[in-house]
Amino acid sequence: MASVTFSPITASSSSLVSPVSGSRRSARLPEFRGLKMRRTSPVRSFGLIKTSPNSRVSRGARIVCEAQDTAVDVPSVTDKTWQSLVLESELPVLVEFWAPWCGPCRMIHPVIDELSKQYAGKLKCYKVNTDESPSIATQYGIRSIPTVIIFKNGQKKDAIIGAVPKSTLTTSIEKFL
Repeated sequence: MASVTFSPITASSSSLVSPVSGSRRSARLPEFRGLKMRRTSPVRSFGLIKTSPNSRVSRGARIVCEAQDTAVDVPSVTDKTWQSLVLESELPVLVEFWAPWCGPCRMIHPVIDELSKQYAGKLKCYKVNTDESPSIATQYGIRSIPTVIIFKNGQKKDAIIGAVPKSTLTTSIEKFL
């Protein structure tokens, strides 16, 4: 994995006025003028980045976030798989209704991923893209996303609307385990 170290570029001179005598004296103080990029290991990038020790990142450069590669992938449910995965499940099921364009949905994804790991074997977690499966969203009256619904024995037991803290979801899940 590539890593890049950024450090401030400094150097400037300025003058100071002594509060006691009122006389001016010169002092060399650091002045922030941007970041320089120093390559510490091989870099994987899709843009043009200058990597010499004294250069700055060029304007056309792109920094790519690779954090999404480490996220647990909560499986998706579609109209075809809804019955078998959610309604006929022997375990309680948490379903997140979301859409790719929804900012709060992206905020709650890591929380759902954590809950999926935390309750593995006790709770199944799925997600429904409301743009791809609008009939499921309509069937359950989803008007705002993200909405998280907990099902047990094929029945809707609880609904949580909005990007809420993990503790709120945990409290709701614990009621049905």
